[in-house]
Formats: sequence, C-alpha cells, structure tokens
Amino acid sequence: MGDYLMSLIKANDLTNVTGGIPTVKSQQLIPTAWVNFNGTGTVAIRDSEGVSSISDNGTGDYAINFAVAMVNVNYVATLAAQNINGTNDGNTVIASHHKGTSRSTSSYPLFVGGWLIGGYTGAGKDSSDVNIIVMGGQS
Repeated sequence: MGDYLMSLIKANDLTNVTGGIPTVKSQQLIPTAWVNFNGTGTVAIRDSEGVSSISDNGTGDYAINFAVAMVNVNYVATLAAQNINGTNDGNTVIASHHKGTSRSTSSYPLFVGGWLIGGYTGAGKDSSDVNIIVMGGQS
C-alpha cells in the first residue's frame, strides 16, 4: 500500500457549479434558510439567511416567509424558542409546525406555546427568542 497524503483546503466561499447549494455525496452543506427573531411586540428579525420576513398572525402564531421558494414542501424545519411573553420564567416552551396550517413552498407556519406548571395550556405565547433552521426543499 502506498503512502497517503493529506491536504488542507481552505475556502471563504463554496459555490455549486450549477448554481445550487454546494453538496458532498449529494447532501446539502448548509441550511436552505434560517432565522433568529424577536416574536414579542413588533416582530423583528435579528439575523437570517434565505428568509425575507416574519408574519405575526397572533399570539405565538408566526409564518416564516422564504426569500426564495422551496422546490417542494418536503423540507425539514428545526425549531427552538424560549422566554415566552418576554420573560424567562422557567416554563417549558414548545415550538412546532402550526396545527391545521399547511406548510408551503413560500412559507412555514410556526406555533409557540407554553407548557406551564400543571400541564399544557394550548394557548399561544409570544417569545422573545425564536429560531428556525430549514434544510432541503431548494434546488
């Protein structure tokens, strides 16, 4: 067996020659879209990529609007939220796909609720720290 040489490749930017997201073994290297936003008062995006805006549809009810439409609705969304109603009161926060609302290629419906002492209330709760990462769905 011969000697193996290891090389280090450094790059500031990777671009797929076909214009899509760079891949390794057909797996996308970066999220298709992500956002960190304040969902209390006037909704405000802190930082994002691939997200054009957030719609505030009521208490704990948001829509993440994509800058570029997904190719299909089979993307994966990972969600996290904390500090419901602007306080860090120790209650568990639930962030999920909004029940009864279909995801689309242009937006993702997001629901934030609280699991309060004694059980889940089912009520939406505004959160000052909401995060979502979307993988797949874009060519």
